[in-house]
Amino acid sequence: MLSQNLKTIRKSKGLSQQELAVKLNVVRQTISKWEQGLSVPDSEMLISISEVLETPVSILLGENVVLPEADTLKAISEKLEVINLQMAQKKNTRRKIIHWSLIGLCAIIMAIFVVLYFWKSPYQAWNYADPETAVLGVAFHSLEWLFVRVAPLAFVGAIIGIVLTRKKS
Repeated sequence: MLSQNLKTIRKSKGLSQQELAVKLNVVRQTISKWEQGLSVPDSEMLISISEVLETPVSILLGENVVLPEADTLKAISEKLEVINLQMAQKKNTRRKIIHWSLIGLCAIIMAIFVVLYFWKSPYQAWNYADPETAVLGVAFHSLEWLFVRVAPLAFVGAIIGIVLTRKKS
């Protein structure tokens, strides 16, 4: 009786063997042995089990525990509702992070364009006879050239992303 009742009540409370073992300060194998009927807890442990499972000792030792079907369905529906709310909240948070990241990307692209506009490529007036200056000048020119070609595409993509991730009213 105890083994079956312990297992039924533990599962109805949504506890795994490991979780119950942690609450009782025993190893999981002890819970498994109790549920298989290979051993029984002492009287002090029975009291601890009844407190953790919020069930009288007489129920643990007495007749088989049968959970009503309606309560099980109600508990499942409540858990599903909580899970759905958590998933919706996580999705909304992810959407906000992406939305604001794209806005930040647009701001960075615009700031770099402003800097490049006012900078007026001073490296073009450098003396390229010196090899180190030539390499540095070519590197600056390559980066600027690449940015001017790629940034507008990234900017348009970010704008489209901002529109797609905006909060729907």
